[in-house]
Amino acid sequence: MTTEAPILPSFNKPGKRISIVLAIAVHLLLAGFLFYGVRWQTKATDVVEVELVRAAPEPAPVAPPAPLVEPAPAPKPLPEPSPPPAKPDIAIKEKEKPKPLPKVEPKPRVDRFQEQLKREDEQVTQRRNLENAEREVSQKQAAQASAARNKAVADYLGRIKGKIRGNMVLPPEIKGNPETVFELTQLPSGEILTVRLKRSSGNATLDAAIERAILKSSPLPKAEPADLFSRLVELRYRPLDD
Repeated sequence: MTTEAPILPSFNKPGKRISIVLAIAVHLLLAGFLFYGVRWQTKATDVVEVELVRAAPEPAPVAPPAPLVEPAPAPKPLPEPSPPPAKPDIAIKEKEKPKPLPKVEPKPRVDRFQEQLKREDEQVTQRRNLENAEREVSQKQAAQASAARNKAVADYLGRIKGKIRGNMVLPPEIKGNPETVFELTQLPSGEILTVRLKRSSGNATLDAAIERAILKSSPLPKAEPADLFSRLVELRYRPLDD
């Protein structure tokens, strides 16, 4: 028995071609299943003719390919639960007792009058200390100035005595080293105006020799500095002193 092949319509689209191929493959599988099934049931018959007339099914519409979809992000793992707090070894601890607050001593009452008196006493004491310090400085400066002046006067008189000694002609047979005091009157230039004996040495010859030496020494050395000049000069003279 001859099985007529179904007349398949011609399609140009690739999708329809695939559908036709699938339909043919399905029919072939179905034919093979029926063939082997009938042969297994009836072994006596050597030839079994099966006529299959079946219209070709219309090709199923091919769905368009699904668009690519990015996979959803994996869910974030949930945070692990924190472990329960460890139980203390002892059941309950006794609460610490609050520390006692420091005792605040009350401030002594301020007596404004006494405070003012104390402040004034301190001011008076400071003023006295300052005055004493200034007085000590002034006295020290005055003492230094006086010592410097005395030294300058001594040097000035020493220069006068030196010039007079250079003009001295001592008489013979002078006993001891008697002192003679003369008072001189001079000009700023050093010229001697007068010579007066204030105290004798006890030796008239010595006194006259000293007076002559004083007159020969005119003009006397000038005072240096000039404020040391004095119109009256007291001169103490010992013949054997250097």
